[in-house]
Amino acid sequence: MPYADLGATRLYYVEDGPADAPALVLSNSLGTNADMWAPQLPALAERFRVVRYDTRGHGKSSIPAGEYTFAQLADDVAGLLDHLKIERAHFCGLSMGGPTGMQLALAHPQRVNKLVLCNTAARIGSADGWATRIAAVGENGLDAMAPALVERWLTADFRARAPVQTRQLVDMLRRTPEAGYNGNCAALRDADLRDQVGRIAAPTLVIAGTHDLAATPQQGQELAAAVPDARYVELDASHISNWEQAEAFTQALVDFLAA
Repeated sequence: MPYADLGATRLYYVEDGPADAPALVLSNSLGTNADMWAPQLPALAERFRVVRYDTRGHGKSSIPAGEYTFAQLADDVAGLLDHLKIERAHFCGLSMGGPTGMQLALAHPQRVNKLVLCNTAARIGSADGWATRIAAVGENGLDAMAPALVERWLTADFRARAPVQTRQLVDMLRRTPEAGYNGNCAALRDADLRDQVGRIAAPTLVIAGTHDLAATPQQGQELAAAVPDARYVELDASHISNWEQAEAFTQALVDFLAA
């Protein structure tokens, strides 16, 4: 299996598409892994060198001890690009992958071509909320919490008509190492990029879900207004919009990146 040894962590990654095509990095949400981008792969791999990876503490990547920061998560991506000898890439992150992309564009602007921020915000949740989540995981475990968390990710309509996909997300969350999950919750607890996103220079697309409770459309609109010349697209979906509205999500992504 392909890994990038970055010193502080070891990232698992998967490549699809032509090696000489423009590079596109896909960054997973909290509690998922690189497999969350499966609905987009067929279309994206026709046009791009797609690099999916498991964020540290997730999937097959290593689980460094302690709490994480988005500075570390962004540096992980820069290190992965170095490992793959990619100078510049498009970046698309969903939920937690959003602040990773924002921090990457701020700290490593020369590495980012276009930036896509999906179902995310410059400040996701509250410090108290994330502290409560960390404590709940320690007390109850992700295995017990996963079904209720996934209910917040997907609309009731989607869960009813797509039970297999819903179960895939529940299983993905249950397989996430709890130490890694909480390490990333700490990054979300401490991150507030609202005063910094105005310095993002990369052309940016913000995708929101009308029914998203974790990163609301209002937060998506605020993010798009704060990032210079950012575009905004809203889909009829909840938090995991790339599953609920896979075709519309993929089309919005391809249209923006190919323009």
